[in-house]
Amino acid sequence: MIPVPGYEDARVGVLGLGRSGLAAARALAAGGAVPVCWDDGEAARAAAEAEGFAIADLSRDRVWEEGLALLCVSPGIPALYPAPHKAVEQAWAHGVPVDNDVGLLFRALGEADFDDFDAPPRVVCITGSNGKSTTTALIGHILEAAGTPAQVGGNIGLGVLGFEPFHDGEVLVLELSSYQIELARTLAPDVAVFLNLSDDHLDRHGGRGGYFAAKARLFEAGAPERAVIGLDEPEGRFLADRMRGRTGEEDGIVGLSLTRKLPGEAWAVTARKGFLAETRRGKQVASVDLRELATLKGAHNHQNACAAWAACRALGLAPRAIEAALKTFPGLPHRLELVAEKDGVSFVNDSKATNADAAEKALLAWPRVRWIAGGVPKAGGIAPLAPLFDRVACAYLIGEAAEAFAQTLGETPHVICGDLETAVARAAAEAQPGEAVLLSPACASFDQFKSFEHRGDAFRALARRAAGLPDLQEDPA
Repeated sequence: MIPVPGYEDARVGVLGLGRSGLAAARALAAGGAVPVCWDDGEAARAAAEAEGFAIADLSRDRVWEEGLALLCVSPGIPALYPAPHKAVEQAWAHGVPVDNDVGLLFRALGEADFDDFDAPPRVVCITGSNGKSTTTALIGHILEAAGTPAQVGGNIGLGVLGFEPFHDGEVLVLELSSYQIELARTLAPDVAVFLNLSDDHLDRHGGRGGYFAAKARLFEAGAPERAVIGLDEPEGRFLADRMRGRTGEEDGIVGLSLTRKLPGEAWAVTARKGFLAETRRGKQVASVDLRELATLKGAHNHQNACAAWAACRALGLAPRAIEAALKTFPGLPHRLELVAEKDGVSFVNDSKATNADAAEKALLAWPRVRWIAGGVPKAGGIAPLAPLFDRVACAYLIGEAAEAFAQTLGETPHVICGDLETAVARAAAEAQPGEAVLLSPACASFDQFKSFEHRGDAFRALARRAAGLPDLQEDPA
């Protein structure tokens, strides 16, 4: 873990005891602080207490009267919208700073002694609405393949304070959600990546403007030496304009696009018709054919490849090393994951697609699909996907959103299945060669599953069973 300095013998509140919260409590204790922990869930409190942490309800006056130096808040807990947690309001009332594990990691980096290192650690942070996890994992894979030590975490994998102690010359690769960025008191990435923006988490940020502002904080508060920015949306172009002249390098902005050349950018990485091209001051310096990369299928993954390429080039890696690593990337679970094939039918787990924009990427990746969709609906539902309904041989609808999605689909063939097991069985029975049975729900999972991972694991087991293949793990459904 990364010990957190600066709070020796001080009581520090830790609100939320999931993956990142427990890691923060351990790291604070390792740095000499006295964590005082709380979670609204009894099981999470019991797990922390079993590790020896003090448990106290941080929404109560008595805890604050005894004194706290800091409140560290887990990302799933709202600090402002739609309403601040009572413990956060207590911190405000008592003049106690509120931070999170990301802010504490950057504090630890800022106070660490790297005099004995040939090269201090560098940090790459990735944000955006869709593609963060794939881009983060891809950057980590490229660095590892190139022989550069790296640790990957944040919104994917380890909580950031659960990293191993810093290593000489390593790169920390952090996927950061808007929840994580908005509350971090310190942000200091060497390279920051903004992929895209679509409507999501709007209640948490008071609307789309607040959502974008949270993500933009990574660049405006963090002052990265290089900023990798997707320019196919107005928010990206706005952010790039704000960053011009503010990075630490003359060519400090690397523009990304899937739709056009970027002649106005000093440094650009684009992907058009399946070919990635890097240009510097108008001259092409590298080109890669992305079309045969099975784990980076679809235009959205081409954007992820461009972003990873740009970030790794900003770190000084050579084009040949990056190209070789792209070809060996294994992909990520729950993100266009091919889990089974039978008689020309592909079974694809895209459980991570929890909104319409993410599901759009999956629908574009296959010409004909048996689409399993539904769960807890997001604002706008699947109406934005109507132009792609002609790709849907049939939709198999599950969860709370089933009735509403059926109305939106209209004359597009569909059936309300209710649960995932029924949907997979029916889709598998009706699928024709050349089609994909695609779980891309465009919904959150919490009506029937603990998480999108739980939902994806269930689909994987059901799909492999339908294809006559052995389960890779115990069926979690």
